[in-house]
Amino acid sequence: WALQFTPRVARLEEALVLELSASLRLFKGRTALQQRLLTELNELLGAGNAVLAWAPNSQAALALARTGAPGDILDGCPEHTPLAALLDRLPFPVLSQANAHAPLLARLGCRVLADLRRLPRAALARRTTPQLLRQLDHAYGQLGSAAEAHDWCVAPEQFEAKRELPQRTDDAALLQHHAEPLLRAACLWLGARHAGSHHIDFGWQYDSLRARSLGPGGSLRLSSGEAHRNLRVWQRLLTEHLNRLQLEAPVSDLWLRIDEAEPLQEASASLLAAGPDAQAADGESLNQLLQRLSVRLGPEQVQQAQPVADHRPEHQQRWQAWSASKPAPELPPPDPPAQWPQPSWLLNPPLQLACLREQPLYQGPLTLLAGPQRVESGWWDEAGTAARRDYFLAHSRQAGLLWLFRERQRNDANGWFLHGLFA
Repeated sequence: WALQFTPRVARLEEALVLELSASLRLFKGRTALQQRLLTELNELLGAGNAVLAWAPNSQAALALARTGAPGDILDGCPEHTPLAALLDRLPFPVLSQANAHAPLLARLGCRVLADLRRLPRAALARRTTPQLLRQLDHAYGQLGSAAEAHDWCVAPEQFEAKRELPQRTDDAALLQHHAEPLLRAACLWLGARHAGSHHIDFGWQYDSLRARSLGPGGSLRLSSGEAHRNLRVWQRLLTEHLNRLQLEAPVSDLWLRIDEAEPLQEASASLLAAGPDAQAADGESLNQLLQRLSVRLGPEQVQQAQPVADHRPEHQQRWQAWSASKPAPELPPPDPPAQWPQPSWLLNPPLQLACLREQPLYQGPLTLLAGPQRVESGWWDEAGTAARRDYFLAHSRQAGLLWLFRERQRNDANGWFLHGLFA
């Protein structure tokens, strides 16, 4: 969770240390960042269990955090209050090395860190340990940056997590509640790597008392048309899958795995209110909605057009299931290039036109404006859909611009067809 804010995260005794000086501007300043940190920590740890402390070094921040109450945000940065004056008032057990010698220091009359600093350093080191003086100097910023050597955490290259259910269940819908902590951990891992994923593998293990013919368990793949780490979107997608799942035996364990993640590039919000990249109020884009519907209704019920490099207009796209969709390939322009704009609506099948003295008719006589543009293609197609046509741009007083073609195999007046309309 912490690695989504900074790559410098380390454990320091019972606390978590984040070096955030380079991240403040990215997260809109310290005030906005600390509120977000506290809010998310309370969601992870439970309301009222988190304490935040800011200081120029990790030991000072840890000392301040140990004196705070749950929900506090303690500020020990020098621009607000001198760090030494703030630390002097703290009880000396806030330093772990001092707490280890609490009985001795209490007999010497120490109550706060200011009392500890007034003791003779050489005598204090002989009666305790040199580590106590080092930790004290570190907290007061007297050791410089050399003292801030931490073993920084690194997110693993792949994510895999398992969870044992508190009780066995053969109801697939009940798996949603137990799978949510796994999904949350997966999204936090993606956030730590500033990445997203197209796929999450979710699986379950059957109880050991299952029938031997059933196998150890089962799995399903959550797929998204775009890489992301939106927890609510993954939750909805898992719900759709579980609503269609029939378990063959009681389940005892769940697992979640992400094999591949890709870096996410932050993008500006869409200027338009609608479109494939527009986000709904609940954070679900159109692509994510269609992916979820393809799970609920079946992959063949939600389809998209895929462009095809073909000169025959009716064969320049094919329809395929949304779940199998891939980015459209870059198609080469037709050769020769189109001599006029292509129509926005193709008639399927083309409408055969009547003729009067070799002049095509559609709601009256048509005037040919441009053409011919010859298309000879599809001779390799076994379905017998080869095309040998001459296309023309025509005008009708009633219907406007039209797209016509004439079959080159036919020399009679019945070879004219209306193939496209312009919006």
